[in-house]
Amino acid sequence: MNKMMLPAIAAVGAVLGGFAVWGYDRQGGGVERAQVEAIVHDYMLAHPEILPEAMEKLRDRESGKTVAANRDAIVTPFGSAWAGNPKGDVTLVEYFDYNCGYCRASLPMIAKLIAADPKVRVVFRELPILSAESRVAARASLAAAQQGKFAAFHDALYAGGPVSDATIAAAAAKAGVDINPAGFTKTADAEIGKNMETAAKLGMTGTPSWVVGDRILSGALPLEDLQKAVAAARAG
Repeated sequence: MNKMMLPAIAAVGAVLGGFAVWGYDRQGGGVERAQVEAIVHDYMLAHPEILPEAMEKLRDRESGKTVAANRDAIVTPFGSAWAGNPKGDVTLVEYFDYNCGYCRASLPMIAKLIAADPKVRVVFRELPILSAESRVAARASLAAAQQGKFAAFHDALYAGGPVSDATIAAAAAKAGVDINPAGFTKTADAEIGKNMETAAKLGMTGTPSWVVGDRILSGALPLEDLQKAVAAARAG
């Protein structure tokens, strides 16, 4: 059996209900692994349409394990960088960049989600990957979060247009935030570094990226997709 086929076989096994027959072989049932691989290989050739679903299910399974292993780093907000119900039964996490147009477009969707669902909590995590200004904005955002003024700064900066020193300063003034508290740069950079590390583990390659339950999603999602993801996490 070609080793390149093994991930696909694993994926098909996931769709077909797991590796029950392999477990049977381990217990002395007489079914050889090679036989199982041959059966699955033939099934894959006869039904190639199942491969995308199979691979997606395998990716979801693996990403779910990674989310579970890093859950505290994902769902625990920095200061006031959260919205919605502080004791919500489901937490939606957005990894965002202030220079990301899709993140900006997601802002009203998040507001609508919270307005329609009193049990959801949203956590915001800075992931400044697009520009040097993104990191400056992320530091200012974290300073606002530490001072309990994240939401005011977040909304003001997004409303101010493209990120620059001027728009960051204007948003800080509007929100009443000191964006340069003594010694805070080190704290902010540590938080950003942690977010970067976690995002890499989760396989995130852009913003916005989302975590809800054990699922990782990407892109500017419509309200309906966010609601479905929250409902699925709630259902377990």
